[in-house]
Amino acid sequence: MGWRDRGLEVKSPEQLLLMRRAGLVVGRTLETLRSHVRAGVTTGELDAIAEDSIRSAGATPSFLGYHGFPASICASVNAEVVHGIPGARALEDGDLVSIDCGAIVEGWHGDAAFSVVVGDPAAARPEVRTLIDVTEDALWAGIAAARVGGRVGDISHAVESHVRSRGRYGILEDYTGHGIGTAMHLDPDVPNEGRPGRGPRLVAGLALAVEPMVTLGSARSVTLDDDWTVVTEDGSWGAHSEHTFVLTEHGAWVLTALDGGEERLTALGVPFGPLAD
Repeated sequence: MGWRDRGLEVKSPEQLLLMRRAGLVVGRTLETLRSHVRAGVTTGELDAIAEDSIRSAGATPSFLGYHGFPASICASVNAEVVHGIPGARALEDGDLVSIDCGAIVEGWHGDAAFSVVVGDPAAARPEVRTLIDVTEDALWAGIAAARVGGRVGDISHAVESHVRSRGRYGILEDYTGHGIGTAMHLDPDVPNEGRPGRGPRLVAGLALAVEPMVTLGSARSVTLDDDWTVVTEDGSWGAHSEHTFVLTEHGAWVLTALDGGEERLTALGVPFGPLAD
């Protein structure tokens, strides 16, 4: 198989190992950030922690300078769903914060995100805790639906089906997952809604970032005057979850999960297909 298969970037095993290195930088940085999310910390302070973590690992932040983006992470709070710019805002108990992070190792990208309640999760509104779970579980349902020989629409359908099965949620319009590798955003788009059996064919060596963006209300969004921060049109809160994964001949390998996705994929009864890293 060639470097590009009908316009899609297909990676060799050696290139995937470099992507795994980038993915581990992202995964470890996000774990560090998760441990620092607390009331009183500013999103700008979290950004500084992330940049130090990424650079200390010998990697480069993917986001910093990307089309002019001024930070190393996106930090989106409450009704901000994605692309929030870190700054002086201090987090408060009960807030929902979504953190998105990317890193580059020798020209290869990793990209992942998580959402979490600030402070004691038990003190947060139950619907907010459930929203986070629904979004993360939809991400894993999407990855679990990917098979060599399948279609991108299989992933989209699985994400949507999981969200719809859990209640009346909005799936953010106009924003999708994406291919990833030598650039952070490559073909194909990976929508969070769709019909199975549609879209580009899934092949071994194709790396994708799957990222459901789910809200407690409207599926419609607007972009603030900073030209980055995406908020829900109706002010409802939203959550964002993302991982970069690749299909191998043996199964799925989640490059930004510290365990490669083994625990979640095994629990879902899906083949786990890592390369030797």
